[in-house]
Amino acid sequence: MASGPPKKVAIIGAGLAGLGLALALHARSIPCTIYELRLPSKVTTGALMLSPNALGVLDSLGVYERIRNKGYNFENIAFKNDKEETTDLYPLGNEKLYGYKALRIYRQVLLTELRTMVQERDIQVIYEKKFSRVLQESADEGVTFQFEDGSTAQADLLVGTDGIHSTVRQKVSPSTTPLYSGMLAITCVIPTSKLRFPADKDYSTLPVAIHGKAGTFIFAPQDVDGSEVLAGSQKRYPEQSKAEWSRLFGAKDELLALLSANRADWPDIVQSGLENVPKHTLSIWPFYIVPKLAAWRSEKQRVIILGDAAHAIPPTAGQGASQAFEDAFTLAFLLSRLSPQIQLAAALEFWQNYRQERVDQVIALTQQLNNMRLPAAEREKLGKGEIWRSGDEAQLEWLYVPRIEERLATWVEEAEKREGGEDGTVQKSLIS
Repeated sequence: MASGPPKKVAIIGAGLAGLGLALALHARSIPCTIYELRLPSKVTTGALMLSPNALGVLDSLGVYERIRNKGYNFENIAFKNDKEETTDLYPLGNEKLYGYKALRIYRQVLLTELRTMVQERDIQVIYEKKFSRVLQESADEGVTFQFEDGSTAQADLLVGTDGIHSTVRQKVSPSTTPLYSGMLAITCVIPTSKLRFPADKDYSTLPVAIHGKAGTFIFAPQDVDGSEVLAGSQKRYPEQSKAEWSRLFGAKDELLALLSANRADWPDIVQSGLENVPKHTLSIWPFYIVPKLAAWRSEKQRVIILGDAAHAIPPTAGQGASQAFEDAFTLAFLLSRLSPQIQLAAALEFWQNYRQERVDQVIALTQQLNNMRLPAAEREKLGKGEIWRSGDEAQLEWLYVPRIEERLATWVEEAEKREGGEDGTVQKSLIS
């Protein structure tokens, strides 16, 4: 591999990022094997949002056509005040401007489709394997790693796509631990027919975020015909241990009480939702973030992390999975272009800088959107630029139309001309 693409990549984690990376590597003729702790029979709950930047990546891998009709397609989320007046629209997709509508899809549906595509391509997935540690890493021999059952494996590269509490990250950044944001999302799933839509208010745009004294309440359709909605709100809540979070998840009456706090302050449509919560659907999402890392790869360049393992992003802007798919696509592209002129270290340095720039922009946008969900008294204390406001049509073009392949191909071309760009000039000029 010293002067070309890797001949074997090991991926730890068969979630969205790991499966997406496997498909992206296969599309560029790079062999890989996925190792996953859980059996595929494990059912994953909840839904996620995919925006045009992610759908463009998935389209290039042949995934989009297989999922586009398996979720709820839409363009905007409406922001309303406590009088249920629409104050703004936030575009999560736009077919005319960005090429795709947004797609809200059940996580299990997407995982099942990705697994099917991986199987169709004869990509090996080995289940019931829990990564333990890296045993040896070198430029000549690649990386040898061990699982908790004592077995070992070897690859040219090891990529950790094992989530926010990544074990692989311990090799890259041993002292890094996720930080709790102080915010907890409490959600449930409600039949849309149970909501009392007021006749004198415009609810033609869904999803909707209703901003009131107590914060923000969300209704977001998540099946194909919009017959049921994810409903919920964010609360300030003290950090808990893993066992305590598990206890809270199981305490459905307690969760309903938390979600229903200040119920009288909400408009009737929210109250109708709270009256019809199926308790078994109640769930929690404590928002954790990963501190900005100095490196997404080990010193010897053979262990790499991406997705939530490298940069967990709160879900407000709907970019968590989308940025993970971007990570996977860009990494596969650059690995496929390794050559005597483009060495692994230079490619990974550019990759991390390019991706970190994107992630930083997304985090700033997410914070602006999060601030919109604060209780009214807290929102009033914020400055003008701390809350998102809509602008012209091109406002979010940087996010939804990133022109990834064009950007990467330009770097490759310049790097080849400069025999790898070892002085760093190319990398800096293209990410500034």
